[in-house]
Amino acid sequence: MSEAILEVRDLSKHFPMGKSGWRNSQQTWLKAVDGVSFDLHRGQTLGLVGESGCGKSTCARTIVGLYPPTSGSIRFEGNDLGSLSARGWAPYRRKIQMIFQDPFASLDPRQTVGSILTEPMAIHKLGKPRERRLRSMQLLEAVGLNPRHLYRYPHEFSGGQRQRIGIARALALEPEVIICDEPVSALDVSIQAQVINLLGELQERFNLAYLFIAHDLAVVRHICQRVAVMYLGRVVEVADRDTLFANPSHPYTRSLLSAVPDVDPEVESVRQRIVLRGDVPSPLTPPSGCTFHPRCPEREQVPGDRCSVEVPLLQGSGSGDQQRTCHLDT
Repeated sequence: MSEAILEVRDLSKHFPMGKSGWRNSQQTWLKAVDGVSFDLHRGQTLGLVGESGCGKSTCARTIVGLYPPTSGSIRFEGNDLGSLSARGWAPYRRKIQMIFQDPFASLDPRQTVGSILTEPMAIHKLGKPRERRLRSMQLLEAVGLNPRHLYRYPHEFSGGQRQRIGIARALALEPEVIICDEPVSALDVSIQAQVINLLGELQERFNLAYLFIAHDLAVVRHICQRVAVMYLGRVVEVADRDTLFANPSHPYTRSLLSAVPDVDPEVESVRQRIVLRGDVPSPLTPPSGCTFHPRCPEREQVPGDRCSVEVPLLQGSGSGDQQRTCHLDT
């Protein structure tokens, strides 16, 4: 395994939500991300999965600097990005880029494709106008689009083509890490496969590291080498792909995987789903201790009130480098 290019440690992002009560009111906070840790290695794809609202996108936007972190550290090639000023951040913005979920909302409808692709280069003062235009044509060709489409507008393209333009924009500054925020969830299934294959080809060609955010576990299993599972703002399990899908260690991961249908009708007919009780708690008032304990089907196996009192740490479990946050058998 190569060295970690991106190290995230105890990352938190809390949003102020105003004060509660009439007298002696206190500031309330929405804990969107609450102590997330993981490593991303060169040339690797790390999947970040979980239910909608668990904090995946907030985590991604905090890493790229769109949100300032509340606490924790984000280290890129050993440099702590959280301690940098806006000017100090500038060279690292070239190295960490992002592909957004919605290909319709992420492109400015008033700009041509050429303007969209050359704008990042102009901001970072890379090359002369003619060189930027030539680079833009090369980027379009790299993502499978016609270089002559440089002067068209986003509305003239399909959803899959727009996402290819978004991928080309992310490549414009020759980054080393690309954060893919559910890049195929808004596309038709037939187009999803094309975009996923394109991402794989570009990763191999440019030695890119991907943080791939998704809720479709089939896509994650296909493209990712390692997977981190999030629940209510926290990472509850991290493992390599094969280990996680074959032998999930955390109760939440087991319930998540049990909901994935199987293409084999015989296997599907005997598949046992783990149906969780209750609803996901509010990040405004997360449960004490393990945030999953109110819904955990295996809570009774842990003696006492440990699950509701003590916050479990991310530690080794099972074989290899599999880690989880759970009090079972600890």
